[in-house]
Amino acid sequence: MKSFLLALLISIFTFSPAFAKSLVVVFSRADENYSVGKITKGNTMILAEYIANKTGSELFEIVPAKKYPANYKACTDLAQEELRINARPEIIGDKNLDEYDTIFLGYPIWWGDLPMCVYTFLEKHDFNGKTILPFATHEGSGMGRTEGALKQNLPGAAIYKGLAVRGSTAQNSTDKAKKQIDDWLKSSKI
Repeated sequence: MKSFLLALLISIFTFSPAFAKSLVVVFSRADENYSVGKITKGNTMILAEYIANKTGSELFEIVPAKKYPANYKACTDLAQEELRINARPEIIGDKNLDEYDTIFLGYPIWWGDLPMCVYTFLEKHDFNGKTILPFATHEGSGMGRTEGALKQNLPGAAIYKGLAVRGSTAQNSTDKAKKQIDDWLKSSKI
């Protein structure tokens, strides 16, 4: 009986996704944002911190070497130009992903796509065999084209269905945003 219980405990701790080593990677921008005005913490960062706490994951922030403009219009103009030229803005710092099985990847939707600094981060790493759970903030575009872009750019990874939360919900209705995250995590079996 003791050996059965020991084997059961080992299998639970070894094979349960809840105990897999996970990381939340996030790009988020504060300053002036659409529909929420000037903010001190980015919409996506609010979600990322909750996911990290809820799942016991570490958190890594993608930080562009050149900060995006604080003014909303100037930022969106720059984001559109970066998308047009397929830019890869330099980022500060990096994270070794070798020890992580599951990566929660958070970003705002910019022009229907990932911010280009997120592509910079993705292209630095090998995601083969990783589980990717994307989450995004938006104000009407849902996940945009990002799930398809992730599948195309990370062919060796298992890309789960993403979570799209309105930025205004993240900022102004945190209980509603947390419920959306909890439901998403349950449906993802994480």
